[in-house]
Amino acid sequence: MVERVDRRWSVLRKPLIARNRRSVATQVFALELVVVVLLVFGAIVAQVLESRRNSDAEARNKSIAVAETFAHSPGLLAALKTPNPTAILQPITEATRKVAGVDFIVVMNDQGIRYTHPIPSKIGQRFVGTIGPSLHGQIYTESVHGPLGHEVQATVPVFAPNGSIPALVSAGLVVKHVTAVSSRQLPVILGIGAAGVAIATIGTALIARRVKRQTHGMDPVELARMYEHHDAVLHAVREGVVIVGQDGQLLLANDEARALLGLPAKAEGRYLGDIAGLSPETVELLVSGRTVTDELLHVGSRLVVVNQRPTDPNSRAMGTVATIRDSTELLALSGKAEVAGQRLALLYEAGAGVGTTLDVERTAEELARVAVPGFADFVTVDLADPVLHGDEPTAGAVNLRRTAVHGIRADYPFYPVGKLTAYIPSSPMARGFDSGRSQVVPDLADAPGWHAQDPALTRRIMDYGVHSLITTPLNARGIILGVVNFWRSGKPEPFDDEDRSLAEELVARAAVSIDNARRYTREHAMAVTLQRSLLPRALPDQSALEVAHRYLPAQSGVSGDWFDVIPLPGSRVALVVGDVVGHGLHAAATMGRLRTAVHNFSALDLPPNELLGHLDELVNRIDQEETDSGGGIGVTGATCLYAIYDPTTRVCTVATAGHPPPALVAPGGEVVFPDLPTGPPLGASGMPYESTQMELAEGTQIVLYTDGLIEERTRDFDVGMDLLRAALSQGDREPEENCRAVLEALLPEHPQDDVALLIAKTRVLGPDRVAERDVPSDPAAVADIRAWSNATLEEWGLDELSFATEVALSELVTNAIRYGSEPVRVRLLRDRSLILEVSDGSNTSPHLTYAAITDEGGRGLFMVAQLTQRWGTRYTPHGKIIWAEQAFPALVPAQTPPRHEAPEALPLPSM
Repeated sequence: MVERVDRRWSVLRKPLIARNRRSVATQVFALELVVVVLLVFGAIVAQVLESRRNSDAEARNKSIAVAETFAHSPGLLAALKTPNPTAILQPITEATRKVAGVDFIVVMNDQGIRYTHPIPSKIGQRFVGTIGPSLHGQIYTESVHGPLGHEVQATVPVFAPNGSIPALVSAGLVVKHVTAVSSRQLPVILGIGAAGVAIATIGTALIARRVKRQTHGMDPVELARMYEHHDAVLHAVREGVVIVGQDGQLLLANDEARALLGLPAKAEGRYLGDIAGLSPETVELLVSGRTVTDELLHVGSRLVVVNQRPTDPNSRAMGTVATIRDSTELLALSGKAEVAGQRLALLYEAGAGVGTTLDVERTAEELARVAVPGFADFVTVDLADPVLHGDEPTAGAVNLRRTAVHGIRADYPFYPVGKLTAYIPSSPMARGFDSGRSQVVPDLADAPGWHAQDPALTRRIMDYGVHSLITTPLNARGIILGVVNFWRSGKPEPFDDEDRSLAEELVARAAVSIDNARRYTREHAMAVTLQRSLLPRALPDQSALEVAHRYLPAQSGVSGDWFDVIPLPGSRVALVVGDVVGHGLHAAATMGRLRTAVHNFSALDLPPNELLGHLDELVNRIDQEETDSGGGIGVTGATCLYAIYDPTTRVCTVATAGHPPPALVAPGGEVVFPDLPTGPPLGASGMPYESTQMELAEGTQIVLYTDGLIEERTRDFDVGMDLLRAALSQGDREPEENCRAVLEALLPEHPQDDVALLIAKTRVLGPDRVAERDVPSDPAAVADIRAWSNATLEEWGLDELSFATEVALSELVTNAIRYGSEPVRVRLLRDRSLILEVSDGSNTSPHLTYAAITDEGGRGLFMVAQLTQRWGTRYTPHGKIIWAEQAFPALVPAQTPPRHEAPEALPLPSM
């Protein structure tokens, strides 16, 4: 190594010396240039300083002389005493300025206000400069930035005969005008300096050009760096480099060339033919000097690629240089790397493209698509039937349903999607499903177990060109969900063990996604079943409202939306709609608890505001219980709207707990959203709720809904309300038609939240079905009430109910007169049953008792309960109402109240 460095250094020594000469010449030129520049710069600075000093002195002297001359000029004091000194002095100062060679002469008063100036607009303004010394009789010179620029000026006093100073005179020059003359000498100095620089440049350039030709433009540092880089690169590259001289001697070989050719340690400087270990073919090629490109050469057990070029294209005096590259391992590695890259890309694509949804069938289709055509020509996915319904496969026969098929052609010969197949034990599908291990069938023609499954089908598959198969079980968390079959027809090479590994890795990733989808399917089905079991399955019979409803669960899971229609005593009907925040089983279970509570509270016949108050207390109690238990989840939020409609008065009483307001659709199609006092959501604050009463025209439609109908990610709340208004304003439609129209107009294709919609059209229980009268506070009035009720029932065709009605009314009216307070009133309603109502002004609640045999009283309510279907008490702001219902005789069918034309349609409540 030391000999090689010494030899190369002797070759490079002469150019280095020449380069040193050129470097010295360059340094001398630089020194000459610096000296000339410094001399020229010094001369310029001296000239500038001298001219500036002389110019400043000359300007000051000249300004003083002109100012003093003008200040002592005769007639100046007389002009200053005139009413307009400027008119007299301005022409004189301008004429004097031009003759005297100054730039300005300014006459001013003792306050510094100008009488004259070269710029007429400056007359009358304050003088720019110092006037204090001159007012004391001194001559003052200064340099200022005035109206004309940078100025040198002198200010002198104007003395009056009495010695006072009534005015001042200032004269001066602009600095640039003073220095302009002295600057004319600078070009001479610069010219002389430039000539010196030019002579030095030309002389040095001639010398440098000669040195450059001798050293090829490099200095010793560059030559040394070039050698170091050359040596480092030569031995660091993973490619052999060999330089051979004209006489066949090896001049240079890097480390890679020594390893590829098997050269000894001291091979450089020797003739190639004398080096042991080189094959004759290698020696012949390297000493031939011919130009070759990518020529293959066998060197021992290696296959190398040789490229050879002459070192000098114009002359071969320097020999040749050859590069040698080993291609034995590279070819094998490149092929493996390409295959590995393809498989890695396939797995990456599977990770990103399989399992994008929680749908079992969709995930199976994604798995089939991702493997075609990169890995297989056709893919079929067979799953156990319970998996498609969210359950785990059952033990026993291998019955699998074809879930997905995908391939390079659409006319595949396999079982179609949806077919349930019972695989025999000898088939690869059954063996893979039972054992949990992949089954590789390199040649389907030699697979009797597969042929025995369905000979006709297997023959069609073989005739189609399918020749190889891998069956891989879908194993997720120790459960075999099905099998995936990879088929090859277009690719000639059969599946092997490496393909088995890729298939297992691919299916393992998809199996987790399919199992997640299966679990989601099971939980979703359970939640939907639970939620639907908690919702009303059928609406109760009632005559006050014509009701249509819709409930649409969200695709992302069940939620806590619910609605209800609850008949109340007195032919009234309660409408309820609510929403529990969140999704999943907890929200559905909470919804069921709240719905049950609403039913229980409505049985007490509470006003809407009181019912919501009780419901709010219940939610707070649930939250407290869950918090105390330490492991539960409380009610994260719930809203509710409760409304009661009375068909006899057409009054609808509404209270809301954080729920969107209802929409009211008039018979003519006008839609309004009433302005209701919106209380806080349930469980939020414990504040009392308010009720609002609205008198509705017959045929008005009350539209109740949850926020999933109007709120959507792509639109604001107000936009949803406008869309709802537009959907309901299309003419006089029935509730069922409005339900369809609203859902079509507002719901997206895939709603993200549950939607509950309830539309109720009001009916009226007309005067022909209602009979009422006041009762005097006299026990003798009971007989009149019995006679009146018999006449009413006879008019309605309900004579069979007269006895029971007489007895019930007698007991209720007697109790009201005896234990209640005025006013006492009786009302009979003919709806789907006969309803008896006795009201009084007392809040005392009657109780059903069981009288002993010896008791004289206490049997009234007992007889009422025996003679009627049901009875009860409800409280009003003015007292209470005792009611009882009797079923119609079998020959008198229950009828829906006919629609009555109101004398004048009432307007809808305004917002």
